[in-house]
Amino acid sequence: MRFSAVPGPGQVKQLLMGGVRRNHVAHAQLFRGAEGSAALALALAYAAFLNCENRPPEAEDSCGACPSCQKIDKLIHPDLNFIVPVTTTKAVAKDATSSKFGAEWREFVLGNPYQGLNDWMQHIGAENKQGSISKDESVQLLRLVSLKAFEARFKVVIIWLPELMHPAAANAVLKLLEEPPPATVFLLVSFAPEQLLPTIISRVQPVVVRAPAEQELTDWLRTTQNVPEAKARQLAQLTNGNVGAALAASADGASAEHDYYELFVGWMRTCYGNKVADMLTRSDEFQKLGRENQKEFFQYALALLRKVLLFGLDPQLVPHLPAQEQGFIRSFSPFVTPRNADALTQEINEAHYHIERNANPRMVFIDVSLRLAELLRA
Repeated sequence: MRFSAVPGPGQVKQLLMGGVRRNHVAHAQLFRGAEGSAALALALAYAAFLNCENRPPEAEDSCGACPSCQKIDKLIHPDLNFIVPVTTTKAVAKDATSSKFGAEWREFVLGNPYQGLNDWMQHIGAENKQGSISKDESVQLLRLVSLKAFEARFKVVIIWLPELMHPAAANAVLKLLEEPPPATVFLLVSFAPEQLLPTIISRVQPVVVRAPAEQELTDWLRTTQNVPEAKARQLAQLTNGNVGAALAASADGASAEHDYYELFVGWMRTCYGNKVADMLTRSDEFQKLGRENQKEFFQYALALLRKVLLFGLDPQLVPHLPAQEQGFIRSFSPFVTPRNADALTQEINEAHYHIERNANPRMVFIDVSLRLAELLRA
C-alpha cells in the first residue's frame, strides 16, 4: 500500500513521513477514524514506508518494488503482524485467535481495506456472533513481541479495533506500551477510541484520519478505481466521505446507470412549477428505478438539498462546487432557505422511510412531490 493510493489526508501523510525521515518514530500510534475511513489503509501505507528498503532520504512514498514493500503489500511480511477481533465459526470451533484467521484477513484487506466490523464478521462466517479480541490473544501478543524482527528494521503490530479488546488483552497491551520492546511499533486502528482505556490513550500518539472531502473522494474514485467522473461524484455525495461505502456502491453498480443529478434537477423544476402531469410521468420513471435505487436517490436528494441551502446562506460554505452543479444551485438557492429547509428535509426523509418499508413507490413519489411543491412556493 502506497500513501499515494490512499484517499484524503495529505497533511497526515506528510506528518507520518516526516517523523520517519527525522527518526522520530513513536512506538505506539493510534489511527482514529470513522468506520469506512482510510485509517487501516493509512496504517498499512505507513508500515510499508517505515520498512521500505529502497527509500531515499526525502522520498514521498515507499518504493513498492523492494522485497519488504512487496511482502507488506501482500500482507505476508514476517514482521507485519495483526491482532483483530474474531469469534468461533464453523471452521474455527474453539480458541479463536487472530492467527487462526490469517488467510481470511489477508483476503479481506486485500479486497477492500476500507471495510468495517460487520463486513469482517460476515467474511469469516460469524453469523450473528459478535467479534472481540479475547484474553487468549494477550498470550499470543506477548509471545509475538518477545521475538526480534526477522528481517525488517521495525516489527510492526497492527491492532484493528482495539476498543473490542477483552480487559485482559487491554491490560497486556497497556503493559507493552508502558515498557515497549525494542524496534517494535504498535499501530492501533480504531473507529471508537473513546472506548479505550484512558491509560492506553495517554501512551499513544494520535493520528486523526478525517474523511476525504467530496472532491478528494471523487478524484480518488476516478483515478485509482477507474470510476467514470459523473458516477464518482455521485458516489462521493451519497457516501459523505465514507470510502468503504463508496467502494461497495461502485462494486455492486447499483447506481451505475442512473444520473441522480439530472433526475433531481428535473424533479425540482417539476415541483416548483407544480406540474402535476409531469409529476405523474416522473412517478412512473421513479417506480422503474427499483427499491434500492429509489432509496439511494432520496439520499442523494438530501445531500444536494443541503448544498443548495448552504450556498444560499454563503457561497463560501460550498467552496468546491462542481461546474456542472453551479448554475442550478445558484438559481435554486433562493427557494431553499432556513424557513423551509427543515420541512423539505423531513418530507424527503419520510419518503425514504416509506420506500424502505415497502410502500408503493409511485404513490410515495407523487405524495412527496406535491408536498415539496407547496413548500417551495410558500
